[in-house]
Amino acid sequence: MISFFVHYAEANIVCIIIFLVLLFHDLFGVDRQEKQIKYDNVLIAFIFYFIADIFWAALEDRVVPVTRFAVLFDTFCIYVGMEMITYTWLQYVMAVEQVENRNRKINRFAVIFPFLISTVILFITYFIKPSFLISDDLIIQDGFTVFLVTVPYINLFAIMYYTIRKAISEENSIEKRKHIYIGCFPLFVVAGGVVEMFYFPHEPIFCCCSTILMLIFFIQMIERQISVDPLTGLNNRGQLLRYTSQNSNMYKEGRKTYVVMIDINDFKDINDTYGHAEGDKALILLSDALKSVITRHNIPIFIGRYGGDEFIMIVHSQDEEELKKLNEEIRTEISNSCLENKTKFSLTVGIGYDELEPEPDNFQKCMQRADKKLYLDKEYIKRELLKKVA
Repeated sequence: MISFFVHYAEANIVCIIIFLVLLFHDLFGVDRQEKQIKYDNVLIAFIFYFIADIFWAALEDRVVPVTRFAVLFDTFCIYVGMEMITYTWLQYVMAVEQVENRNRKINRFAVIFPFLISTVILFITYFIKPSFLISDDLIIQDGFTVFLVTVPYINLFAIMYYTIRKAISEENSIEKRKHIYIGCFPLFVVAGGVVEMFYFPHEPIFCCCSTILMLIFFIQMIERQISVDPLTGLNNRGQLLRYTSQNSNMYKEGRKTYVVMIDINDFKDINDTYGHAEGDKALILLSDALKSVITRHNIPIFIGRYGGDEFIMIVHSQDEEELKKLNEEIRTEISNSCLENKTKFSLTVGIGYDELEPEPDNFQKCMQRADKKLYLDKEYIKRELLKKVA
């Protein structure tokens, strides 16, 4: 029979290799944003914990000499590893959720302070009353478990606080699910640890559960990078091409399909007058307005950034009146958002659309027709503005 240590260590080593592959993929990639760096720190924390877990299995199976120093050293490493996992995930969540002042020294210290104070108390407890942590026959006591879980639970509550608060304020259902998933991720990992601890103590459930969840999360991140515009969070041009290449996406039974082109009026003037940061703000404001409006309509809509300041929607509507109402809501939402955010610039958009007919018509031809109507709409808006000025 395969010994417990070999069985347990093999699973952890496989998980470590997987995490190292993910880590090296990120380290040699071109995307080194703050949240990517924080994610890599989570991977490192898991690797550290898995190594400590292998050493625990070696002690449990008497593969290495069981001495007081060895037991204390490994339990302390497990303690540090668990703290690191929840701490680094909290740091990642704060980066994803764009928590204000998260990188100020005082705030960084406040996040790590529970771990520091817990470690100091742990050492004091050992010197004052070691039996609270470890018995004379080197069995770990419940007192150590208290230290093991206290700080991670504090970090978990902080993670849930940031993500739930963001999810509540988020109107877009897709973005809302993303916030909830990021917040609930460590709960699933903890659940794997609880199952192993109380039901299958000699099975590597925690490392397997953690690795599966991290792989799922990593795949979703890759898919998001491939298909999502990083500035606006909308579908990018590549995703548009994938969507329009399938007739099942373009033609919905009982519905008409409209291609809608949207373009910011005088976008170059915003960049030249107020700078590119304000130009990016205009793009984000428009994309948020589009997300907000489409969530109010129970109709299939594909929405993406076509390029520059040009956006595209593929709307599967019952009739043209429904589409006209949608377009007017977009203009109103943009106007209201400018007032709420007290923007330096005035933001208006041109909108042009056309209906996709059966073959031999296709998406490209329909988009060209919608694009022509877009520029007619932009000219109309300019004439109306000139009339108001005059």
